[in-house]
Amino acid sequence: TAAEIYPTGLSADYVDQDARVLSGEVIENLMELHLFANREPGWCLTCKRPLVVDGAIEGLIGISRDLGQKDSLGSQYEQLRLALAHLNAHYAENVRMQTLLDITGFSLSKLERSFRKVFQMTPQQVLTRLRIQMAMHLLHGDDSIACIGQACGFSDQSAFTRKFKAETGFSPRAYRARIGGNVGEPALA
Repeated sequence: TAAEIYPTGLSADYVDQDARVLSGEVIENLMELHLFANREPGWCLTCKRPLVVDGAIEGLIGISRDLGQKDSLGSQYEQLRLALAHLNAHYAENVRMQTLLDITGFSLSKLERSFRKVFQMTPQQVLTRLRIQMAMHLLHGDDSIACIGQACGFSDQSAFTRKFKAETGFSPRAYRARIGGNVGEPALA
């Protein structure tokens, strides 16, 4: 188990992550410190997804990408982690770029450059991806598509539907039907 391999603080985080994923959540681009085989800490970008077999979650799959400190970003990872944590906590709100600049202490160009280097996306693209992932999770429930879009920070249902389809290839309604969610909802998308 994680508790047998990692120190208490790290193992508790991993157990919590796994429980969330086993309940259907997707963890994407979580920036965290890992303990490597040589027992040295290092920064990783972690992604975990539920493993679905015949419509039921049977396990999880995860990948942690070693970010290393081979380049000039090594000392900036903590600021990027804080910015990402802010985006994760406030994805449903109107996140201002200035807030991320205040958190990191970076200039706008340095923030965007750092995000692109680590996440291969701009801060705004990361925010959109977080919103879509939460919407995918919520579409497993019974809330209306309009309510889900609003809860995930989209100003209106058409904007939500457009972004969702651009990211997933499906409209929210088609995605819900595909996963076997509530298909009796009146057509709005």
